[in-house]
Amino acid sequence: MFLKVDDSKCNRDGLCIDECPARIIEMNEEGPRAIEGADTICIRCGHCVAVCPEAALSLDFLGPEECQAIDDTLQLNVDHVEHFLKSRRSIRTYRKKEVPKKLLEKVVTLASSAPTGSNRQPVKWIILYQRETVRTLTSLVIDWMRFMLKNHAEVAVNYNMELLVKSWEDGLDRICREAPHLIFTYTSREVGSGKADCDTALAYLELALPSFGLGSCWAGYVTSGVTQWAPLQEFLGIGPDEQIHGAIMAGYPKFRYQRIPPRNYPDIAFR
Repeated sequence: MFLKVDDSKCNRDGLCIDECPARIIEMNEEGPRAIEGADTICIRCGHCVAVCPEAALSLDFLGPEECQAIDDTLQLNVDHVEHFLKSRRSIRTYRKKEVPKKLLEKVVTLASSAPTGSNRQPVKWIILYQRETVRTLTSLVIDWMRFMLKNHAEVAVNYNMELLVKSWEDGLDRICREAPHLIFTYTSREVGSGKADCDTALAYLELALPSFGLGSCWAGYVTSGVTQWAPLQEFLGIGPDEQIHGAIMAGYPKFRYQRIPPRNYPDIAFR
């Protein structure tokens, strides 16, 4: 049975019905029940199992006992959230120290809790772990920039590519900032929400890293190069039916920030 209800626990409050995004649960004389064909419509989000205060409902792929209980004592208060979000900085200077693979795997797994369109969870990850591998990829980005300067000079100038190439030739990496690791997200090209899903996952990752003593910075030049330059796609093993949507540098910050610079007040319009 796709959906099971323990009628001895169910109080018929209808929360599972109201919270189901696919509207596959209805109330009848016996209590909450799945509609016909529910198993083919369900998006496997687990909302119904998670919201039930009596742990009365389970699905054929998920039961209450398989879910982590929410601990209200661990919820951040408003001051903590405000300070955390404001104090996060983009890190462009890293210690020459590798992050253990298990730690990177743990943080990426945490970031995979990010929401995705219809709960498809299509995001895939590539981690360039060795510093030499990151440097090789950076050299390919520089090759792409040289191509752009030669063939699309106006675009290249707008993105300061000449200066970036010169810095590289002078021994200064302004592309990946000598970061020890580079983390990519990608999906199949057929996933319509792929970019939004990947960007959200990377945002989760970026916010999670500081709690583990790590820092990050979005690698915009790398992302642009990968989407346009075949040698970069080949280096990463990206097939023609796949699309890189984002990349961030990651590692141990070399310096610790002491203050929070102010930001412009947001341009808000209530319609």
